[in-house]
Amino acid sequence: MTIKTLDDVRGLLKDLPGLDANAAAAAAEREPQLTKPQGSLGRLEEVSSWLSSWQGAHPPKLDNPQVRVFAGNHGITAQGVSAFPAEVTFQMVANFEHGGAAINQLSKAFGATLNVVPLELDNPTKDFSQEPAMSDGECASAILAGMDAVDEKADVLCLGEMGIGNTTPAAAIAHALYGETAAFWTGPGTGVEGAALTNKADVIERSVALHKAAMTDGLEVLRCVGGRELAAIAGAVIGARMKRVPVLLDGYICSASVAPLMMMNSTSLDHCMVAHVSAEPGHIKLLDKLGQKALLDLGMRLGEGSGAALALGLIKGAVACHAGMATFAEAGVSEKDE
Repeated sequence: MTIKTLDDVRGLLKDLPGLDANAAAAAAEREPQLTKPQGSLGRLEEVSSWLSSWQGAHPPKLDNPQVRVFAGNHGITAQGVSAFPAEVTFQMVANFEHGGAAINQLSKAFGATLNVVPLELDNPTKDFSQEPAMSDGECASAILAGMDAVDEKADVLCLGEMGIGNTTPAAAIAHALYGETAAFWTGPGTGVEGAALTNKADVIERSVALHKAAMTDGLEVLRCVGGRELAAIAGAVIGARMKRVPVLLDGYICSASVAPLMMMNSTSLDHCMVAHVSAEPGHIKLLDKLGQKALLDLGMRLGEGSGAALALGLIKGAVACHAGMATFAEAGVSEKDE
């Protein structure tokens, strides 16, 4: 698919494929027949239906879960918004590639294929407190990289990120899209506190004000105050939709990355579930804006797609119950009296 400009992306977002109605109907028909009181498996029932509807198959399966971690560097770190230097992004990508990070262990534990996608790490985005983070072409290129990273054979795609300083663009996107104060959306990230946290919120406030006139839609917000890995996550969500692959989103940065898409098309995240709610304080507020309820709440704030990979255990359980349980008729169990 050719994506050269953000207008090309806008065109895609106008006409997104919907769920598979036949698979959805088959899931809805089977669920009440299983040997349990209706609704007794709670959100597991919702998960199995969601997975089947977007895989376009019934029963749903989870034979080929995949994890994609996008990595980028940010010019905004020059403003003292992170507790760690930008070279840590390079170092952590190397750690991923050598199998030493949490996401490696979680991917292995749940049988997921992990791929890390570095995005011009030696060419950070611009310092968006001074100028837009990316040009139109740069943002479109990062979105395309995310789209191209989606394997149509994946049963479900877990998305994650790595980028020192990237809670700053995440908070800036939320502030630009939903208002409130910058401080409302700003958290410690990798450990910023006190005066440094105040500075981080101030940088975000000033930056969003600087670009206000240019941020005419969600994609312009992503371009002006986002980052390459955030744009790639948005692209992966678009690519997954085109290839009918359901998506598990990780924490705050992932959710902020896709919020601009929802501003462009209110149905654009229908094939996505949020895996966990991050301890980063802006995340729960952002989920409310997105109309999403996370599957897990474990106080995690690592990133890397760790929460999304961990949720694969829950997804596996949902698939196993829906596909493997006996029906009342098969088990010779009496159903509830009408």
